[in-house]
Amino acid sequence: MMNIFKSGLSRLRVTQLHEELQNFSKCSSKIIRHSSSSSGSGGSSNNSGSNPIQPSTKSPTYHTATQPEPLIDYSTKHKSDADTPSKLPKIATIPLSEEVPWIPKPIYSTESESDRVTQVTTLDNGIRVASEPKFGSFCTVGVVLDSGSRYEVAYPSGISHFLEKLAFGDTVNMKRQQIMDTFEKLGGICDCQTLRDAVIYAASVESKGLERVVEVLSEVVWRPLITEQEFEMAQMAVSYDLENLALRPEKDALLMEMIHKAAYRDNTVGLPKICPSENITKIQIPKLLSYLKHHHGPERLVVAGVGVDHDLLVRHVEQYFKSGTATWDTNPQQLHPHTAKTGVDSSLAQYTGGVCLEEADLSKVSIGPNPLPELCHLVLGLESVSHQHPDFVACCVLNVLMGGGGSFSAGGPGKGMYTRLYTNVLNKHHWMHNAVAFNHAYGDTGLFCILASSHPSHLFDLTEVLTREMVAMATTITHSELQRAKTQLQSMVLMNLESRPVVFEDMARQVLATGDRKQPTYFIERISEISLDDVHRVAGHMLKSKLSMAAYGTLAKLPKRETVQAALMDKLGRLKPRSGLSLFR
Repeated sequence: MMNIFKSGLSRLRVTQLHEELQNFSKCSSKIIRHSSSSSGSGGSSNNSGSNPIQPSTKSPTYHTATQPEPLIDYSTKHKSDADTPSKLPKIATIPLSEEVPWIPKPIYSTESESDRVTQVTTLDNGIRVASEPKFGSFCTVGVVLDSGSRYEVAYPSGISHFLEKLAFGDTVNMKRQQIMDTFEKLGGICDCQTLRDAVIYAASVESKGLERVVEVLSEVVWRPLITEQEFEMAQMAVSYDLENLALRPEKDALLMEMIHKAAYRDNTVGLPKICPSENITKIQIPKLLSYLKHHHGPERLVVAGVGVDHDLLVRHVEQYFKSGTATWDTNPQQLHPHTAKTGVDSSLAQYTGGVCLEEADLSKVSIGPNPLPELCHLVLGLESVSHQHPDFVACCVLNVLMGGGGSFSAGGPGKGMYTRLYTNVLNKHHWMHNAVAFNHAYGDTGLFCILASSHPSHLFDLTEVLTREMVAMATTITHSELQRAKTQLQSMVLMNLESRPVVFEDMARQVLATGDRKQPTYFIERISEISLDDVHRVAGHMLKSKLSMAAYGTLAKLPKRETVQAALMDKLGRLKPRSGLSLFR
């Protein structure tokens, strides 16, 4: 005992050890008694009276302590279940080789020529109704209007931005909460987007709720009840968007605003899509309603549905989109006094080229405790073609061929890692943060541009990298590059059109622009027909247009627009250096 205490064990622990030893002795004696009784019952008379500890002359038999009896006799229960299969669930008695009778059989989509036909009906009041069948129990229905920021020349810029924030609010016959409850019951979602040349209201719901969603859309589009409280909330939402835009490290949205302003000099599509901060207080409810009166009329409106019955859709549109029921028709006193003098601006877009620069200190931009890398952003733009031009598809192929992305973009098959702006720009110049090509197509014009970012100290070299790539578009494209771009564009078109909302927007905007819809097979065939000569030709035509340039950040090393324009005329796209040092010399 003294040795145990010397080892540092407490008296309580010694007591516990003593009890464990006693329990072990009891178990050992039970095992020994069980062993002796088992050997006696085996019929050996020689071992019946011998000492149980005495070794036997026979081969030893080992025994272990018996396990406690289980609370449930699983073997008995299993045996009774096997004897009485009626206790099993009914589905467990059906062999795997047979169908379960009460489960409905699956219905599979079948391809037919009628599934690829877009039906278009023009109502008496001028509304165009378009639909296309789509397999499934859900549908996407919406309204697309010939509206947007390009028509705000007679109004304070930013009205479309306000309309987006006010969408799906209170109406003459419905409260906002009623509208949200309707979509919740139908398992649906709703959205509103305002673009430069279109305004889109759309909802995806169960097909059984088609009539209800058409009613909601008619209320939202034609009978909004813009209260002072909702208007103040919209003002706050617009202000938040502007603050978020300034703090966001990605400046793509701001730069697209700037390059459009430079390319079209504040006319048509050059008007700002994002509300300027100085116009937040200038826009009032009467001006909003006056804008709606002129730009949301039936002749400028398309109601489209995907996954719906066309005749049923036409019937509901006739019922709820009746002429004379809009807010501006029933309550003309709410309109701005000079409404009759404004009307609709039908001006064609005039590409002029130009410069839009904004100095800004981006060295302290941060979304966390550590500042982000200081960047300077540059966009170079050239005149492209409209989406109705014969060369539109060739411009799209060129855009995919140039591609681009960020230096930390996730890559993979079909992600464009072999596009020119990746292989020739991002892979070769470590100081480049990103480089992306865009092609904006409208009904009467187009804008092709490349956006890139780097540290301000590399701004001059960044500009020359872009001019070299833009000049090379017209001469050095290979057949393998073209084929890869065509395949990628075809896959992008087909994969996007697997989504019901994308089909809706594509169909509605085509009907709005041309009165009908070209099927995807048409564009797949047009893409296949594009040749190297086509791409080189459209690229050469772009290079002859006036340059548009937009830059944001520290612009001390930005070359002049005339210098960049001259570089686009050079065979190699070289800039005239400001000093004797240059990255390319």
